[in-house]
Amino acid sequence: MTKNPNIITIDGPSGVGKGTLAKNLSDELDWIVLDSGSLYRMIGYLSLKNDTKDFSKISQKIDKEEISFKFLKNNSNISLFLGQDNLTEFIRNEEVAKLASEFAVMPKVRDFLFKIQRSFIEKGKGLVADGRDMGTVLFPEAKYKFFLTASAEERARRRENQLKESGLSVNIRILQERIEERDKKDSSRVISPLVPAEDAIVIDSSNIGINELKEMVLKLIRS
Repeated sequence: MTKNPNIITIDGPSGVGKGTLAKNLSDELDWIVLDSGSLYRMIGYLSLKNDTKDFSKISQKIDKEEISFKFLKNNSNISLFLGQDNLTEFIRNEEVAKLASEFAVMPKVRDFLFKIQRSFIEKGKGLVADGRDMGTVLFPEAKYKFFLTASAEERARRRENQLKESGLSVNIRILQERIEERDKKDSSRVISPLVPAEDAIVIDSSNIGINELKEMVLKLIRS
């Protein structure tokens, strides 16, 4: 397979720094970003909002609008837009995340999102794709593939800080248990299990700062 030097994939479980790294690389390279996890959360949100688990109804609503990711001022995160609607603040709660996981194991959902995600290759001069199967399923032709890991304890701590910043009360022990449970499900599922691509570079981000991680990855790409 011919490798595409204009695609970078960043895979790994939640809380390892994939989104921040993707944003930093996008800023540095002036490439567009694809946040795969947000697309599944979008489906979870639309399911909750419309009180339905009928994916045919949800997909019809998505088909009517354009999906885009934007960097807004005074916001360090990537914002997801469905048409003109910014869904970012609505897709970041645990109820939506749980629904997203339920839809993520459905072949019809993955097939539907596969086409949408592949279309991002044509939207810019380069693509940074952040998710769980970007290097293995979505963009196997990517020249640069990274798989981030971090301890469950560290990821729970990071999630705790995020929730506290949002004014929410959390229990770090419960957070860690949920992280470990989701890791087990993601790595053992039949459809697109969470595993590094054979040609991916694996990086443990537990003790690496945001800027250090970006510079490390850029050095690997440019070398």
